[in-house]
Amino acid sequence: MKVVSLLASPRGLKGNTAALLQHVIDGAKAEGARSEIVVLKGDSVLPCRACDACHKKGRCIQKDHFEGIKGKITNADGLILASPNYIFNVSAQLKAFMDRCCGVIHCMQFWGKYGACVITSGGGGDEPVAEYMSHFLISTGIVPVGGVWATMSAMPEKGITDEVKENAYNLGKRLVQSWQAGEVPADADDRRSAFRERMHALINWRKEEWPFEYRYWQENRGL
Repeated sequence: MKVVSLLASPRGLKGNTAALLQHVIDGAKAEGARSEIVVLKGDSVLPCRACDACHKKGRCIQKDHFEGIKGKITNADGLILASPNYIFNVSAQLKAFMDRCCGVIHCMQFWGKYGACVITSGGGGDEPVAEYMSHFLISTGIVPVGGVWATMSAMPEKGITDEVKENAYNLGKRLVQSWQAGEVPADADDRRSAFRERMHALINWRKEEWPFEYRYWQENRGL
C-alpha cells in the first residue's frame, strides 16, 4: 500500500502535528505500507479562483503544486490529512487544498482509496475538526478509517502521551488493514453513496457547462 500524507502545518516537519502524524505512519509501515509526506506550505497550493477550468477541462490552470499533489494521491492507495486545529477548523494551508479539490469532489476521483485524519491543538475541540476532515475524504470517494488528535495543553511537558501515541500507531495499522481487507463501514458506505447520488444529479444538470466532468462520469461512474 502506498500512503500519501498531507502535512498542513506552518511548522512543517518540526511541529506537534508532524510528530503525531509520524506515529500513524509508523503504524502503517509496520503493516508494510510505503509512505510519502507532502508538506503544504503557504505558497504550494494557492486559493481557488472559481474559474471553472477544472470542471470544463479536468485540470486547474493555476501554476503551483496542486496538480502534482493530486497526481501523487491518484497514484496512491491511501491519504492521511494532518492539520493543526486553528479556530475550530483546519489550517489555511489545508483548506486551500480542499477548496482546489472542487473538481475532484464533483467526480469523486479518489474513489476506492482509504484515509485517516490527524489533528493537534492547544486547547481542544478537535473531534468536530476530525469529522469535517472525514467528510471531505468521503466527498472525494475515500473510505475514512478514523482519526487521532492531541490537545497539547493536556499533554505532559515532554510531549504526546504514550496513550495518544499508541492510538496513532494503531490508526496507521488500521488504515492498511482496512485497505487490504477492502472493508467499507456501513456508515461510510451510506454517506459516500448519498454523496455520489448528489454529484450524479449535479453533473447531469450542468453537463453542457462542465463537459470534462460529464464525460468523466459517463466513463467512470456510470452516468
